[in-house]
Amino acid sequence: MFSLVIQAGGKSSRMGRDKALLQLDGQTLIERVIARLAPLADEILVTTNRPAEYEFLDVPLFADILPERGALGGLYTALKSARSPLVAVVACDMPFASPHIFTRLVTLIAEADVALPRSAAGLEPLHAVYRRETCLPAIEQALRENEWKVIAWFPRVRVVTLETAELAQLDPAGRAFFNVNTPQEWEKFSKR
Repeated sequence: MFSLVIQAGGKSSRMGRDKALLQLDGQTLIERVIARLAPLADEILVTTNRPAEYEFLDVPLFADILPERGALGGLYTALKSARSPLVAVVACDMPFASPHIFTRLVTLIAEADVALPRSAAGLEPLHAVYRRETCLPAIEQALRENEWKVIAWFPRVRVVTLETAELAQLDPAGRAFFNVNTPQEWEKFSKR
């Protein structure tokens, strides 16, 4: 088991409104993510810089410890705020986040510090599992060195990837990392 942190700190600038609060079949996207993954977690929390908008979730809310540091700052807040040694991190706008993939990542991290999928689009650091004890110092160093990329610190830790062949078995529909970024993408998606 692990802490589950849903990242909802992004600005949603391309969408023009908070993506996490978009409604799909009577649920917000963030509620869908929580419903899909909550049975796996010992603890659930949300990182957000707009806590008043998320109070309805009735889970602990944490603002970025280092504001304006993008996704890496959000990841730092997630790991710093969680209590479990293992922390699953997922973006709030992934309505098909996969419990099967997270279950597999937890087994893979036994011999690593980070376990994450490698999809056709590349590494998926916002659908991954992190070991708090070793990842926090590496992220802190990256932040001190003014690095911004969410995976910039990976060379400092042991990283294991879940490759595309196994991903296809765990997520046959290929939707686990799907997210929406623009009003046009949302309109197309919500009509399906």
